[in-house]
Amino acid sequence: MPQRLRSFIGTIVIILLVVAYAVIATSFASAALATQPWWIHLGYFVVSGLLWILPAMLIIKWMAGPKQQK
Repeated sequence: MPQRLRSFIGTIVIILLVVAYAVIATSFASAALATQPWWIHLGYFVVSGLLWILPAMLIIKWMAGPKQQK
């Protein structure tokens, strides 16, 4: 697959991932954490705010393509 196409597909997938993840994480927080104190909200959003990076790193690694052999 050409590098430009791989980058385009990866960019679209990352954008969709971030939007879907934000909606799901916020919906869960609204439903499950509504009566919890502020510090639980803070902890949840810190963890969930960093958790989306893991799948994004895999997509970026895929976008970079296979390593060039010397």
